[in-house]
Amino acid sequence: MGPSRGRETSSGLPLILSLSMGDVAEDKASFYSNAEDYWREVPPTVDGMLGGYGSISSIDINGSKAFLKKFLGEGEGETGTGCALDCGAGIGRITKRLLLPLFRTVDLVDVTKEFLDKARTYLGDDAKRVGNYFCCGLQEFVPETGRYDVIWIQWVIGHLTDDHLVEFLRRCQKALRPDGLIVIKDNVSYEGVVPDDVDSSVCRDLDIVRRLVGRAGLRVVHEEQQKNFPKEIYQVHTLALR
Repeated sequence: MGPSRGRETSSGLPLILSLSMGDVAEDKASFYSNAEDYWREVPPTVDGMLGGYGSISSIDINGSKAFLKKFLGEGEGETGTGCALDCGAGIGRITKRLLLPLFRTVDLVDVTKEFLDKARTYLGDDAKRVGNYFCCGLQEFVPETGRYDVIWIQWVIGHLTDDHLVEFLRRCQKALRPDGLIVIKDNVSYEGVVPDDVDSSVCRDLDIVRRLVGRAGLRVVHEEQQKNFPKEIYQVHTLALR
């Protein structure tokens, strides 16, 4: 999904669409297949992964690293650094720059095989510390129970229907090690659900995301807005869940 421009009216004010996820993804099969078709045509590059905003990659990674380091450690109640899962991993931009420097092993999951094939070379020597490359949509992916210290989910929840997102988060919770953490980092809309017909995704507002997290039986333990992104794109928020 990647960072994307916030939609506006002709007056320059944010466009507010009071849609439900059901309105947007009435035909679940085409919602998912259209997204797969879109990503199949995207070049397997950092710029491709970020929808033409490759220049923000370092800002993004630095913000994520500062966020994640608040939780990592060896002490009681701290999150371990054994194994992480990169959801919607693409070519492994986040795996390479954020997760592999912090964790001993990283697994990648993405729906586009060509991206995962590219990841094997893009990651260079560190690819030997990748445990698994899973080619699967998150709506169907079942992570191994008790395997992960951190499950990182960035710029991909908009490709899941509400019910599938809730179900996926429940599966992620079961996949955590003790004191493990789920992190969602994504675009948030000003209000409601805003569809993107180009890549067949949606952008939800924060209240909706929080409600879905609650439905999954999780709570938000920390939340931050990413700073220093271009003003024309949606706000991006990072939520730590347990």
